[in-house]
Amino acid sequence: MSSSLQTTIRDLHLKRGRERRGLTLAEGVRLVEEALAAAVPIRGAAVSPALEGTPRGVALKAALEAAGVRLEEVAAPEFERLAGTEHPQGIVAIIEPPRWSVRHMEAGTGAILVLDAVQDPGNVGTMLRTALALGADGVVALTGTAELANPKVVRGSMGALFRIPAAPAAPDEFLAWMAGQKMELWVAAMGGEALADAVAARVGPGQRVAIAVGNEGAGVSAGLGAAAARRVGIPLAPGAESLNVSVAAGILLYEVLRER
Repeated sequence: MSSSLQTTIRDLHLKRGRERRGLTLAEGVRLVEEALAAAVPIRGAAVSPALEGTPRGVALKAALEAAGVRLEEVAAPEFERLAGTEHPQGIVAIIEPPRWSVRHMEAGTGAILVLDAVQDPGNVGTMLRTALALGADGVVALTGTAELANPKVVRGSMGALFRIPAAPAAPDEFLAWMAGQKMELWVAAMGGEALADAVAARVGPGQRVAIAVGNEGAGVSAGLGAAAARRVGIPLAPGAESLNVSVAAGILLYEVLRER
């Protein structure tokens, strides 16, 4: 028989369910460990016998119980229907994701990453993880970008979503905020100025930069491109057409932030 917790998990696999409840899912031992360590509210979790198959799983279950999280034991066949991964690790938790806004990025000193209609949730999650690892001040997800609360984004971020400010915004809202922050907008573009030249010409190490990467097929939108101070590119070897957007974002962030 399906419980209310299982019904909620099924609902949270759907965007409308996440929007209505303000919740999402964290699946797998490491991701739930990260949620617990970051003090992300955990509303409950479904667990299968597989969770206790490793010492980390046993320790995680004990930590959740000690924190007062409601755990519901679910048989393996039913758990596989609740899980969103091909090889589930025995835990799916219901979490309340952080509610960031661009205001949480105002005290930064380096760069923010701007995602302009990046639709693949795996790419979005990877870029969140990369931005945290490289010391970015935050990530802005413009209209058309994969929903930050999508469980695939949460999973791909490997817990970065719990630690780095990441906020959705409309393009006009973002541009108005950015202007108030005296921040330069650089957009990634094929044939743009060589990244190394742009970094060398940057107005001092204190100049904050917003680095925008665009849709996997169409690139950055015309409106964002028109507002850019610089269009920058990554030189590629002859015959190479393009880079994956998350790889390009990592290179751009690294080059801008390493001179701080």
